[in-house]
Amino acid sequence: MEEIFYDAADVAKLLGISKSKAYTVIRALNNELAAKGFMVLAGRVSKKYFAEKFYGTKE
Repeated sequence: MEEIFYDAADVAKLLGISKSKAYTVIRALNNELAAKGFMVLAGRVSKKYFAEKFYGTKE
C-alpha cells in the first residue's frame, strides 16, 4: 500500500532544509488542517496537502 503521508525526513529532502525546520513546516501545515476540522498526525503531513501548498497542484 502506498504511503499517503510525508515525515520530516521526506519534507527536509524535498525542500532542501534541515530536519528540525521540516518539523516546523509540518506543524504549520497541520495547524492549518486542524483549523479546517481535519484530523492530523504529529510529525506527518498529507502528501496531497503538501503538494497543494508548495506546488499549487490538486488531484
